[in-house]
Amino acid sequence: MNNLKQQLKRHWGLWLTLLVVLVGLVGVGLTRLDAPWYQQTVASVTKVQANQHNQTTDEFNNTDVSYSQWVTVRILNHHHQGQTYRLKNTYTKSGAMDQAYRVGDQVFVRIPKDKASAVTIQGLKRDTALAFVAWLALALLLLIMRFSGLMALLSVTLNAVLFYAAIQIDLMTNGGHLYTLFGSLAVIFAVLTLWLVLGVSRQMLVTLGATITGTGIAVIISLIVFAATKERGVTYEAMQYVTQVPRPLFLVETVLGSLGAVMDESTDIVASLFQLRQERPDISANQVFKSGLQIGRSIMGPLINVLFLIFMADTFAMTLLYLRNGNNWGYTFSMNMSLGMVQSLISGIGIVLAIPVASWLASRLMPRKVGAA
Repeated sequence: MNNLKQQLKRHWGLWLTLLVVLVGLVGVGLTRLDAPWYQQTVASVTKVQANQHNQTTDEFNNTDVSYSQWVTVRILNHHHQGQTYRLKNTYTKSGAMDQAYRVGDQVFVRIPKDKASAVTIQGLKRDTALAFVAWLALALLLLIMRFSGLMALLSVTLNAVLFYAAIQIDLMTNGGHLYTLFGSLAVIFAVLTLWLVLGVSRQMLVTLGATITGTGIAVIISLIVFAATKERGVTYEAMQYVTQVPRPLFLVETVLGSLGAVMDESTDIVASLFQLRQERPDISANQVFKSGLQIGRSIMGPLINVLFLIFMADTFAMTLLYLRNGNNWGYTFSMNMSLGMVQSLISGIGIVLAIPVASWLASRLMPRKVGAA
């Protein structure tokens, strides 16, 4: 009887997953038909004719090729629906500020009330591509991870909603309570994520304690170093588009970034140690602590390298832009890479500190009996 219930539960989960996947796939297809829902004027590219191209070179010997094309579009919504226009589009090979259009693309166009003004393309309608990527991620999560994938997706969604609400509050208060707001948000992120992924258990509490402790100590150490060095070399002026005081925003970014890295490592260490206790109920607390240190050493290197690669990927395009426009490496690093490097170092400190903290908490707080809460 129990086997029959488990089989029915497994089949229901599979059918529910397939239903979600199919509904999502239909939703992706419907994005090709949602033009009437847009306030902007949407058009479909029906014909493209290449015109001419020419090569340009600037004072730093950067070369690019400029192309022009005639694009015929058919309006899909509003009172201009069904009308066609032939427009000229100019784009570059680099595609930094423009792009080429192809037959089948859907675009946003501007049709001025003044007939003397030209109809222009404002940009590509990308909802189909975005919906497909979202559907693919959701489908893979559900097909491979099933319930765990659903909980992970739910945690990301709720965290995104909370982050949006925090930003709105920050805008309303003009950054007046930035530390309190985002400090509390970091704790809520950790609690909510671990609760949804691990459930309310001793393993969740140990992981939460290790995450908060490791992140907090790393931030405290960084503040001590900042005070001792008077923050020399920390180029807050590189945050040139910030309309609030940049230093608090930088520290908030650092806390949130470190929290994710430390939580990742703490979860791996604590989960491994709890599994070890189940397999070896007679293992001592000291052996658990040493095992946690060994696990931490094995995952510390790859995790720090992941942070470094994320940092490099985030700054790669702007670094090339600075260097190709005559700036030296010193100025490029100061204005484009220094803040990210500082954040990566602080996250690395948190990763290192999380190893003994998670190992010690797990060795002292995990249940002594197999199956205990």
